[in-house]
Amino acid sequence: MVSFALHHPARLRRSVLSVPAINLRALQKVHDLDCDAVIFDLEDSVASDRKGEARDNLRRFFAETPLVDRESIIRINALDTDFSAADLETVLACAPDALLLPKVNEPEDVQVASDFLADNDAPDGLRIWAMMETPRSILNAAAIAEYGRTRDTRLDCFVIGLNDLRKDTGVPAEPGRTYLVPWLMQVVLSARAYGLDVIDSVSNDFKDLESLDAECRQGRAMGFDGKMLIHPAQIPAANRCFGISEPDLAEARAIATAFADPAAASLNVINSNGRMIERLHLEQAERLLQKAALIDKRK
Repeated sequence: MVSFALHHPARLRRSVLSVPAINLRALQKVHDLDCDAVIFDLEDSVASDRKGEARDNLRRFFAETPLVDRESIIRINALDTDFSAADLETVLACAPDALLLPKVNEPEDVQVASDFLADNDAPDGLRIWAMMETPRSILNAAAIAEYGRTRDTRLDCFVIGLNDLRKDTGVPAEPGRTYLVPWLMQVVLSARAYGLDVIDSVSNDFKDLESLDAECRQGRAMGFDGKMLIHPAQIPAANRCFGISEPDLAEARAIATAFADPAAASLNVINSNGRMIERLHLEQAERLLQKAALIDKRK
C-alpha cells in the first residue's frame, strides 16, 4: 500500500494570512510580516465591481515585488461564477505557489481547475488548495482527498471555511466549536489519509487574541498544520501554537541520533533510554526536524 504522506514534503504552514487583493497597503505590508504563507484573496473580500482592479494589483505585485521564502496562494472566485475565467488567467500570469479553490463540493471541482492548469502549461509546482466550506465538501472530504492525490490533480492542502459552513448548516458561532468538531476531524482524517496538509478556519474577531489562542491550541490538538488568519495581529499566536516546542525538538533529535547508530540499521524497533522506539517514530522525528530547519532558516 502506498504511503501518501511519504510523498508530501514538509512545509511551514503555521500562519496563513489572507490579504484582500484590492488593498494595496496590505499587499506591500506582507513583506514585513512573519507569517508562513499569504493568501491573496480575489473572492469574498473584493466587491464585484472591483474584481478587475484586484487582479491588476496582483499582476503588478507578483511582477514587481513577489514574496520571498514564503508560500504565495491566490484565492479565486468559485468556478461557477462569472469571475473565475479571468481569475484563472491571473493565476497563470502570476504563477503563485498555489491557487485556492473556494466552494469545493466534489472531486470534479478540483479536476476542472487541474485540467485548466495542465492545458495551459502551468508549472508543475503550481499546486491546488481546496476550501472545505460547504456541507457537501465535508461529506465528500475523503473522496476529494483521494481523487486529488491519485489522479495527478495537484491537490496539496485543505483549508476549512467555517463562516460559510455555519451559514449553510445553522450551527452558531459558539466558543469551543463544540458541534463543529466532528466535521473538522473528518476533514483532518481525510487529509491525513492521503498526505495532504490541512489548515484550520479563521477566527473572526481579530481583536480577541485570547479566543484566538484557544482556537489555535484546539486546532493543534486536533491535528491541523496551521491556521488561516485575517489580521497580522494573529500571526504570533498561530506561530507559537503550531510551532515546535523545545522538548519535542529534543526528543526528535534523540530519536534521529538513536537510529543513526549503525547497530540500529537493520532494526525496526530500538530501546532508547528505556523507551521502545519504532521506525515510524523516526519518520515523524525527521519531518519535525525538517520543519525546525525551515523555521531556523526563516529567522
